[in-house]
Amino acid sequence: MDYIRSKWIVYLISVLFIATANVVQSFYPRLLGQFTDKLQAGGLTPSLIVDYSLLLLAVGVAYGVLGGSGQYVVMRLGRRFEFYTRKRLFAHFTTLSERFYSRNGVGKLLSYVMNDVTAVRESISMGINQTTNATILILSALAMMVLGSIPLYLIAVCILPLVWIPWIVTRFGPVIRKRSLTVQESLSKMTEAAEEQFGGIRVTKKFAAEPTMIRRFGAAVDRIRDNQLKLVRVSSLFQALIPFLGALSLVVTLVFGGYLTIHHRISLGNFVALTLYIRMMVTPLQQIGNVINTMQRSRASLERINDLLAVQGDIRESESARPLRMDCAAIEIDGLTFSYPDADRAALRDIRLRVEPGKTLGILGKTGSGKTTLVKLLLRIYDPPAGTIRIGGVDIRDLTLQSLRDQIAYVPQEGFLFSTTIRDNIAFYRRDSALDQVEEAARQAQIYRSIAEFPDGFETKLGERGITLSGGQRQRTSLARGLIKRSPILILDDSVSAVDAVTEKRIIDAIRKERANKTTIVIAHRISALKHADEIVVLDEGAVVQRGTHEQLLREGGLYAALHAIQEEGGYEDEGGQPQWV
Repeated sequence: MDYIRSKWIVYLISVLFIATANVVQSFYPRLLGQFTDKLQAGGLTPSLIVDYSLLLLAVGVAYGVLGGSGQYVVMRLGRRFEFYTRKRLFAHFTTLSERFYSRNGVGKLLSYVMNDVTAVRESISMGINQTTNATILILSALAMMVLGSIPLYLIAVCILPLVWIPWIVTRFGPVIRKRSLTVQESLSKMTEAAEEQFGGIRVTKKFAAEPTMIRRFGAAVDRIRDNQLKLVRVSSLFQALIPFLGALSLVVTLVFGGYLTIHHRISLGNFVALTLYIRMMVTPLQQIGNVINTMQRSRASLERINDLLAVQGDIRESESARPLRMDCAAIEIDGLTFSYPDADRAALRDIRLRVEPGKTLGILGKTGSGKTTLVKLLLRIYDPPAGTIRIGGVDIRDLTLQSLRDQIAYVPQEGFLFSTTIRDNIAFYRRDSALDQVEEAARQAQIYRSIAEFPDGFETKLGERGITLSGGQRQRTSLARGLIKRSPILILDDSVSAVDAVTEKRIIDAIRKERANKTTIVIAHRISALKHADEIVVLDEGAVVQRGTHEQLLREGGLYAALHAIQEEGGYEDEGGQPQWV
């Protein structure tokens, strides 16, 4: 309705065009009735035949031009609505949190953007066109019958079967809407299943599991078939009943009107006009049925879209949020305890850290120890408890999200690459970066030589999710994207795990040189990536169990020394001969 109100003038003009076209069309039976009466009375002359022919031609041309123009405008506005709604949905998607995406698959979200928006667009375009057509044509036909001296009792008897239409609408409407909602939900699940299986097709082929995947997808398609057949049975019956009532009206007209004509109660011309008017009203009645059917089906889609737009992101800015200023700003974490929603234990427990400006913090820990959770809280992917994380003395919950994330370059372990050129992927944040800047970031990430070997170099277009590159190449390209951002804070979340030891050392050396006097947080499983850090903290089950420099932690023993022994010396055993932290 917001969209229709914003375009109300254009919609009004198009409706007036369609309405005028149908008023003009309603003259056709009356003219033909008059022509019949003159023909029967023997009063036709060649000039009158030409006049009536020109009048009928004018009616046809005017109806075609006016009706076609109005319908074109409405259909065009419907397409613009589709464009507007999809943009609005996508903008809304960007405001939603990671928690929302963990509960809703890509296929389900695509179903909103494709199937539901299309259903609503069709209801707007077809609804306005056909509703205006039907309403004006029926009213015009009734008016013309009265003005044409057709007896009112005859008109009433002929249209008597049509009074059952409201009952049919109220009876079938809710059923159609309910079953349409079920169909849309089934389509959503099928789209989600298709997206998942397309994404995992390489795994499917490697395990020769094609028959299993076909059966799984077939089950989703079967559910859609069953639900659509239930909808089709109801909507088909609904759409058949209204034309049937129209045909019944035509039969009554032929019987009763024919009887009155034979007995000279009405003229032959009026009988012809009456028959054409009743016949003309059958199409609008069928259009009304189509509109009601479509509106009920689209209402289910509209409810889904409105429910989606009503979802609020978990992460919100406070009204007093201010931009982050990174001048000599330290990162302070004080008493941070955090649990994921519905989790039975805390992911982080009483974390206390301080990273001075320009220093490097290393974080080590086994899988599930809370390393990535800590980073997500720093970026406000999830909200930390108030006052537990501060930058420059300011609670990050009091900072604008844009300024906070602008000041942090985050490079995850599985760097997502887009289906565009390598250059565009590296310059993702800085779209205006010159080629030499992109190349320099690639050199620092030790990916320049690999890219240069491609025939198109940095203009090489990647496949979906960067499938053109190997795992190590994708990781280093993602790293280059983080380095070119040149943010005051750089977070590397196990970002060199897919490269060999020699390449890792070159990357670390390049980062140390490039980021001198800039804050860096390095998360890793390999100690070789953390040796240079000013401080290293070891996490275990969400708590800091050790902290210090590389040398201090080796002397201290414990988990850090155990992992170092495994990685550097081939193993580590306690006094009882049991391996430690393998």
